[in-house]
Amino acid sequence: MTHHARKEMNDDDLTVFDVEHGILTGKMLERQKDRVTGEWKYRIGGETLEDDKLEVIVKLSPTEKLVIITVYIL
Repeated sequence: MTHHARKEMNDDDLTVFDVEHGILTGKMLERQKDRVTGEWKYRIGGETLEDDKLEVIVKLSPTEKLVIITVYIL
């Protein structure tokens, strides 16, 4: 998880469990190619543990680990 994602989580009063739930039960809304790096990133729409709508932007690292770029409540 990036520093930016942690800050956004704190700003929206989200826990890592909210983000995990949103990813695991959500769906991929869009695949985007980063203009600068050329990496693919994915926009996932889901819900928090309290059923609030959220979106998570993720990418795969070179070691194929999931990197959470940002997260926000809709």
